[in-house]
Amino acid sequence: MSTTVTPVTEVPRLEDKTIQPIPANERHGKARDLFTIWFGSNIMIMTIVTGGLATTVFGLGFVPAIVGIIIGNVVGGIFMALHSAQGPQLGVAQMIQTRGQFGSFGALLIVVIVVIMYVGFFAANLVFGGEAMAAVSPGISVDAGIIIIGVVSVIATVFGYRLIHAYARVLSIAAGLALVLAFGWILLVHGLPASFLEQGNFNWVGFMGTISVAALWQLAYAPYVSDYSRYMPQGTGSAPAFWASYSGCVLGTLFPMILGALVGTLAVTMSSEAGDVEIVGSLGALLQPWTLIIVGIFCLGVAASNAMNLYCGVLCTLTIGQTFKPTWLPHAKTRSIAAIILFVVAVSIALFARDNFILFYTNFLSFLMYVLVPWTAINLVDYYLLRHGDYRVEDFFKRDGGVYGRFNWVAIGSYVAGALIQVPFSATAVYTGPLAAAMGGVDISWIVGLVVVAPLYYFAALFFRKKTEAAPFPSTALTPDLI
Repeated sequence: MSTTVTPVTEVPRLEDKTIQPIPANERHGKARDLFTIWFGSNIMIMTIVTGGLATTVFGLGFVPAIVGIIIGNVVGGIFMALHSAQGPQLGVAQMIQTRGQFGSFGALLIVVIVVIMYVGFFAANLVFGGEAMAAVSPGISVDAGIIIIGVVSVIATVFGYRLIHAYARVLSIAAGLALVLAFGWILLVHGLPASFLEQGNFNWVGFMGTISVAALWQLAYAPYVSDYSRYMPQGTGSAPAFWASYSGCVLGTLFPMILGALVGTLAVTMSSEAGDVEIVGSLGALLQPWTLIIVGIFCLGVAASNAMNLYCGVLCTLTIGQTFKPTWLPHAKTRSIAAIILFVVAVSIALFARDNFILFYTNFLSFLMYVLVPWTAINLVDYYLLRHGDYRVEDFFKRDGGVYGRFNWVAIGSYVAGALIQVPFSATAVYTGPLAAAMGGVDISWIVGLVVVAPLYYFAALFFRKKTEAAPFPSTALTPDLI
């Protein structure tokens, strides 16, 4: 039995595709490319700062902080990688594929939220990156650093998929070596004080908060992780795509977060208040005289991550426009214009809010947890348990949604229910639900959301699915080999 292999044409350096399906003859790359893009892009300043929240904002000792970081990343990475495995199957951006669950117009609810997420992460990266550049280069102000990193990110977004992947491959080596040097210098040369393990304490609020933040870091990639696997050949297979994405993202996140917790603990020993600790400045002080080299490389990671955020934010923005004009399939020029607009919005937020950004950032993470968890549960249940990766891709681009309709009220209702069920269990600086208060401020809202939404959507979809959807679909993709 012979297998027909589609010849791969040369993909232009300036990507001309945006939200349209990737043709078989333009599919290229190997699963290992997914490892480098997620490993290299995660080794950056914001990952380090996020890990530092465990020992500063949450007040944990170093050991429970590390345990919480590991649990959150290992668990959250599963969901992230399950989404990545969808890219080679369908060849479309993740938010386009979401129309298969929510309908052509119903998906707008999720897409708008995700655009807000991209802009928020872009702004956060700019602030932390700008602070890092100012710390290692006294001649550069924080504001100047913000703009420099933003401009580099825009350039990568304009060129698109291939440049971002290439950038991440180089960064995987450079940032990986910088990370090893940072750990070696702090542990072996700088050394740890005798009271190191006595700093902080164990508390359930901080421990669950650390797990939640680490898990969310992984979950936050879910709405766009398959944007970076959609060019992979369909024969790549779901399992290789899953494991390459999972190992790259978990390892690339885990060690920078541990470095952040380490720096936070050391900084607390020299500060009277944990909340007064500034992770970026403390890291720079600990790494002398290597600060310029190591932190400079971590700043390159910020630009890579921001290029990915901006790239996918642009795809989502174009998805919104295409919903109202189905015949419109934008190309490189439109992507460039949209990238500049989102860049201006994110830079404005970064410049305006940078002085109190840690408070903004922690509340922003909490908001994301509540709105992303129900979506990821619905998407994964629909893809792996209900449809087994078999979708009519052409119907994603129809104004009436084709077999998926304009609104899938089962998915929308499950999403709203999932968001509401988390409220009593939530604990943030703005609001603490009654059940979270009864548990001493421990926030388990995201766990409740996953446990409730997944079975709710599964059984509701089986019961209410339209007859046209219940009929067998013509196969548009290889059957996923994960489930």
